[in-house]
Amino acid sequence: MKLNNKLFLILIAFSLLGQSCSDSFLELKPRGTDLEENYYRNRQEAYNGLVAVYDVVGFQSSSYVTKILATSAASDDHFAGGGGSSDLPNIQAWSNYSLSPAVGPQEDLWRRGYMGIMRANVLLEKLPEIPMGDDEKARFTAEAKFLRAYFYFDLIRYFRNIPLILSPLVGDAIYATPQVAPQEVYAAMEKDLMEAIPVLPINLNLDTEAGRASQGTAKALLGKVYLQQEKFTEAAAQFREVNGEPGQTSKYGYKLLANYGDLFKVSNKFNSESIMEISFTNTSVGDWGCIDCTEGNILNIMIGPRGYAAGSGAPDYIAGWGFLPLTNGLVDQLKGDPRYQYTVADMHQLQAEGKASYTPGYMDTGYFLEKYAGRESNRWTGAGTFELNFPQNIYDIRLADTYLLEAEALVRGNGNITRAGALLNAVRARVGLPATTATFANIKRERRLELAGEGQRWFDLVRWGDAAAALSARGYVAGKHEVLPIPLLELDNTQLEQNKEYGGTK
Repeated sequence: MKLNNKLFLILIAFSLLGQSCSDSFLELKPRGTDLEENYYRNRQEAYNGLVAVYDVVGFQSSSYVTKILATSAASDDHFAGGGGSSDLPNIQAWSNYSLSPAVGPQEDLWRRGYMGIMRANVLLEKLPEIPMGDDEKARFTAEAKFLRAYFYFDLIRYFRNIPLILSPLVGDAIYATPQVAPQEVYAAMEKDLMEAIPVLPINLNLDTEAGRASQGTAKALLGKVYLQQEKFTEAAAQFREVNGEPGQTSKYGYKLLANYGDLFKVSNKFNSESIMEISFTNTSVGDWGCIDCTEGNILNIMIGPRGYAAGSGAPDYIAGWGFLPLTNGLVDQLKGDPRYQYTVADMHQLQAEGKASYTPGYMDTGYFLEKYAGRESNRWTGAGTFELNFPQNIYDIRLADTYLLEAEALVRGNGNITRAGALLNAVRARVGLPATTATFANIKRERRLELAGEGQRWFDLVRWGDAAAALSARGYVAGKHEVLPIPLLELDNTQLEQNKEYGGTK
């Protein structure tokens, strides 16, 4: 999935679909409900409604919480960083595992998920009555189901005990919605995806459809849903469809890029390795008055070195806010690996060479994330605030990710080890590394180095059962920190119960 920049601009005027200004997802009657009741009169309004669901994938809150920022700070590859221990306390709390029901990123992550689900549910309810072509209506329905499953997949991994809402809630139902067993949520995700896959297109026209889900996108997500449940045979089958023959172009048009560094060129959007891509633009003219409204990538400014000053021969980084410094553990693993130069912004080296200087921030290591560092060459000079208008896209799923996930499913499920090795070694060969054996340990290490800084690491550690060993020095407690607390606001006057790990009964 790769969201075309043009799709986002519709949302500037589309607040009637619930731009989720409420304090709780349960307050589902959006502002302008009377308008909403008279909406969805034609194909264009249905399309606008679909865009509104997609828009939540790139959610950025006014408190600067995003999926990739929060999960990266929680992993062993990054510290939260920033200007001090009180800079973005909700992110700091997950990074140092001082989480509580009142402090942490859970409110924003919960709101993101249920905002997307609410919008999908509204569209799915309205679509049957909208006068438009049957084929396109079926495709919109499939996309909404894919997106609903996507949001539920994040929510179940963050919180475990969540409500399953499959239609718009009205009346007292908004206060009487209970949590359900995780198995019910997984079953609903599987159903949505299996119904969506046959209807979604095999290939997209990237000139007009970049950003929409295809069969490959949905199969990749279904593979992840199966793998999370340790349904290894089913997961491997879905990933095999997505991946095709290792190193070759799959039937969905996916192929590993020849040059790893090309993945992170701002101009190289929607390339052959991208399966699900979050699009950003510098044309939304976002400013400090509504950080939520900007469609620029705020991660670019957040992770750059603080006080960066470039001399001759230095990279053109923007002086940023110093979040997500890389840990020495990650950097040590990357040293000698060809992906180092594309992953690590090494201020130690730049200072030693007299090329640049910076101001160390909180928990500074001198290493920053090269992949998504904001650059002067991408600096926006038009209307709006330049810090909020960087145009670099972010991968949510890419082909090397699904190669390694299939290899994991095959190894853990006693499947085809020869194919697992071919997948693993295709990723390694792309960067000039020799072949290695397809062991679980080797796959784990490859995922860390290949996907560093892309928001996958925390989910991997928890899925593998390795989080306590990797993060205990940061305060991580096994049996507690695999999940986030349910946000306090969601417990007021509802049937929701706090997770037992945080003093509740669920």
